[in-house]
Amino acid sequence: MSSRSRLVVLLISGPVVAFALIGGAMSNAAPRDDAYQPLRMFQDVVSLILNNYVEKVDVDHVMDGAMRGLADGLDPDSAYLTPDEVKAAQANAPLPPAGIGVSITRQYYLRIVAARDGSPAQKAGLLTGDFIRDIDDKPTREMSAWEGERALRGQPGSTVKLTIIRGNAADPHDITVTRALPSGEAVSGRIQSPGVGYLRIDVFDKNVAAEITREVKTLEKGGAHELAIDVRRSDSGDLANGLAAARLFVASGTLAYKEGKDNPRQAISAGSGDGQIKMPVVLLVDTGTGGPAELFAAALAGNHRAQLVGERTDGRGAEQSLVLLPDGGGLWLSTSEYLTPAGSPIEEKGLRPDVFVAGPHVEFGETLPAGDPILDKALSVLTTKPAA
Repeated sequence: MSSRSRLVVLLISGPVVAFALIGGAMSNAAPRDDAYQPLRMFQDVVSLILNNYVEKVDVDHVMDGAMRGLADGLDPDSAYLTPDEVKAAQANAPLPPAGIGVSITRQYYLRIVAARDGSPAQKAGLLTGDFIRDIDDKPTREMSAWEGERALRGQPGSTVKLTIIRGNAADPHDITVTRALPSGEAVSGRIQSPGVGYLRIDVFDKNVAAEITREVKTLEKGGAHELAIDVRRSDSGDLANGLAAARLFVASGTLAYKEGKDNPRQAISAGSGDGQIKMPVVLLVDTGTGGPAELFAAALAGNHRAQLVGERTDGRGAEQSLVLLPDGGGLWLSTSEYLTPAGSPIEEKGLRPDVFVAGPHVEFGETLPAGDPILDKALSVLTTKPAA
């Protein structure tokens, strides 16, 4: 496509997209002139750049920047995809098999939400909240989470160089991490203390409900009649898997609500056969608890099946869809979101714990301190109560 054609697409489709994203969010009661004002300003800005900028304008670069800016202003997981990226997404080709075991979002740079148990990232000391400034010397400032996930993947044994910021942006740290295939158990458990089982859910994969059921039966045989469920640093898996896990613990009531731009709010409720696990539960959460883990935690807390102990969760409750643009590019756009049983948003809000306990903070290169204050507090508030 020529630069002139790209410019036409920018001037025509750009305002249309802007209207969908900006004007659609405005109140229906707003005057139409007010609704179209941002679109006129968008066109004015493009015109001023083309007519007054000191150097010849690269129209492709301007268009990419405009579209990235529109998506970047929505939420951390929405993104503009180039035509080549759209083709890759539509081909649904599998990603390289190995990675470093992190889930990421976008917050100026790419930010680590969680590092899987036993993953290369965890072994390298990466923590929730660390910023990835560069991947193999490529800045992430204009990189979407969609792009970042792909840049971190590769073949087993290959390496990736990361520039990490923790706390002080003026003091970045370069590390090299060796990619590996996923390993370790998605769900595991142990007897924590007499009568108390500790259940760790690292990943909410498609088999999570069956894995939880199996592990809880093992804990019951070991004498557990109460459960401390740990979903800290747990963000991986489909959102629906969090609700599938919640059904094991909630016998009746609303698990969540789901709504979209053009879809009315839909209640997702527990049904016949749900609530097989009746033991009292406490949930351990932190700022790395996101996505399916948040839906799981919201469903249990909202139905009075568990108290949340720890830190406010990350706030990732939206689903993304690919919306195509006229020039072959696309928007990876949040088109629906889940709400708590009380109807409160999860996306960018997170869940407030019933009992707040701060997690440890360590400087880069330091080891985590001994002890687990969040687990200790959870155990102290977990008391025997009537079965749900």
